[in-house]
Amino acid sequence: MRGHRCKIAATFVATQDSTLALPAPTDVEAAVIALFDECGLPLHRYVGSFGIGAPETEDVVQDVFLSLFRHLQQGKSRANLKGWLFTVAHNLALKHRARAKRRRDRVDGDAALAVESADPATNPEQALVRAQRQQRLLNVLRALPEQDRRCLFLRAEGLRYRQIASVLGISLGSVANSLTRSIARMANADAR
Repeated sequence: MRGHRCKIAATFVATQDSTLALPAPTDVEAAVIALFDECGLPLHRYVGSFGIGAPETEDVVQDVFLSLFRHLQQGKSRANLKGWLFTVAHNLALKHRARAKRRRDRVDGDAALAVESADPATNPEQALVRAQRQQRLLNVLRALPEQDRRCLFLRAEGLRYRQIASVLGISLGSVANSLTRSIARMANADAR
């Protein structure tokens, strides 16, 4: 942290070569330096508590003090600057963490896609198991009573119970019972 203070302070103080002396720091610059001395390390610890890496934490803290500099340069309020610093640090850390999560999710998603698409063809054993399952389910579907099959088909098309009852001319209770029976039979066949 001390090394960074030196970097910031170096821009505001005179250089070793007296012929290249910089002007004395303005009151805004002096306020930023003083607040950095007082709050730099606590802000660094606080931002680090968000679980972001050390280099990113450093970036966030530098952004906080850059925002402070702009804030003071624009003549905005100097009331409770310490609280203001922590609020800005909090918001920037949340934004940084969300961006990092989106990047990780995108990388993880790309990795999962690569694994899935590495060999899209199923092996013969998987194909046989899938074909046997489909045949079992088709056999159960064919064995269902006509009304149960119709209810199931209409529900698969997205119709609501009331709509199915209206289409088939049966009661709402009959639709519910029919679908319950049909789904239970299909589930039992699939479990085998």
